[in-house]
Amino acid sequence: MKKSSKKWISVAAVSTVAMTTIVGCSSGGKEAATTPSSSGSSAPAAATPAQQQTPLDLNIMLPIFKTNFPKDDGPVVTEIEKKTNTNIHLEWVPNASYTDKFNITLASGKLPSIIYVPDVKNPSFVNAAKSGAFWEVGKYLKDFPSLSQANSIIMNNSSIDGKNYGVYRGRALGRNGINYRKDWLEAVGMQPPKTIDDFYNMLKAFKEKDPDKNGKNDTYGMVMVKWTGQWASSFDIMKLWFGAPNKWGVVNGKLVPEHQTPEYLEALKFMKKLYDEKLVNQDFAVFDSAKWNDPVVNNQAGVIIDVTDNAARLDDKIHQTLTKDGKDKPDIHYIDNMIGVTGKDGLKALPTSGFAGLLAIPKSSVKTEDDMKRVLKFLDQMNSPELTTMAGYGLEGKHYTKEGDAVVPSKDSALLESEVEGLNQMLPFIPEDRGLKVKQTPLRLQTAKIQKEAEQFIVANPAEPFISQVYSQKGQQLDNIINDARIKFIVGQTDEAGLKNAFETWKKSGGDDLVKEMNDLYSAVKK
Repeated sequence: MKKSSKKWISVAAVSTVAMTTIVGCSSGGKEAATTPSSSGSSAPAAATPAQQQTPLDLNIMLPIFKTNFPKDDGPVVTEIEKKTNTNIHLEWVPNASYTDKFNITLASGKLPSIIYVPDVKNPSFVNAAKSGAFWEVGKYLKDFPSLSQANSIIMNNSSIDGKNYGVYRGRALGRNGINYRKDWLEAVGMQPPKTIDDFYNMLKAFKEKDPDKNGKNDTYGMVMVKWTGQWASSFDIMKLWFGAPNKWGVVNGKLVPEHQTPEYLEALKFMKKLYDEKLVNQDFAVFDSAKWNDPVVNNQAGVIIDVTDNAARLDDKIHQTLTKDGKDKPDIHYIDNMIGVTGKDGLKALPTSGFAGLLAIPKSSVKTEDDMKRVLKFLDQMNSPELTTMAGYGLEGKHYTKEGDAVVPSKDSALLESEVEGLNQMLPFIPEDRGLKVKQTPLRLQTAKIQKEAEQFIVANPAEPFISQVYSQKGQQLDNIINDARIKFIVGQTDEAGLKNAFETWKKSGGDDLVKEMNDLYSAVKK
């Protein structure tokens, strides 16, 4: 394969588009977003000014994670209604049963004005969208000051065959990277790694140079967990350093699965070297992800390759452990993080999908284009710092106070549950979280900074939006063939010939059909 004929999709995010760190899943993060000007310029130019229109009736179906939830006539909802010229009815659904309720609601045909779609690949939603049940909003977003700044990569990831049937709820796109023991690196007299060789040497030093200074040979470089083959796998982050694509690459205009590239094999050989030299835990293939942080906190391992916001959680746990022993140094960070290290093609980062579900607009309840634009205007306004802060923290003086520019939430949990918590589920966070935030530690501020910087280095998956019939039927089997083969190769249970035999088995088990289908979908979108 000639280098000149090869193009992995490495996309630099537009400079005005940035997703800040939003820690955790959609259940928890208090998040925020941009203010349309007071003149009402957030509406398309042809729209009637909001003050001359009757309030827009909005029914919104959202998940809730607590037994209590904000009521329609609560103080925060009422204030949001005043700011957006709406009458809001919230239909709260317990998160644990949301998917069932979503499917039932979709089948009933009695849909709200805005419905949260947890899984854009849900067959029920895909079929409904393709049959015209939801507004395709992508072409309208350009008319709104905040929504027009939607990240093109996330728009692609959240699309169905290239079309956007809802406004995505943004999450950090450049979230993956390296977390490491800063105190260990200083103890072995090294600087943060810049290249793959530097990274290897750091792991080697963490194993051989007694980084915890206890006089025992009881440490190793990096802890890994059960091999999932998904975006959180350490290998799936590291393989990009070697120039491998993100699941699919483009070669001579055709989609090619990652494992059919020489760079993928090069990355696997590096992993095998780390395993053979005992620089990673030898039980990684069965190591429970619930215990992933433990070896780093307990002075056994020095590195985790995962989401970079895990650095703050690791640091907090180390502080807690040392505090119990009376040995903590509260003013220092024991953990540091970074986007990654450079290979021959420079710095590459594995993106998340960049979103947590969609806010979709059904045509059965929002019947006209003008009404749909008013719903989009509401979602656009919710990205303002004022309204995003309001949906995340409530009203100043009642639900939170300020300490400088930082939010200090009320300690009255019952008040917050009944009037605030859950309202952030209707926030798009486009182009980013621009609202007030709780006080940030230096490590958390750095994490937000590097996650934003990582966007210019991410390698997108060009096949992300495609809905594959072959994969829906055989995907688990096909993934297992590859995942099992690469584990066996890393731990020495098979050689390179055995690995390539497994790749042939993949092709015969439906892989060839998958490649053909994906390329048909890819060609259709390119036209």
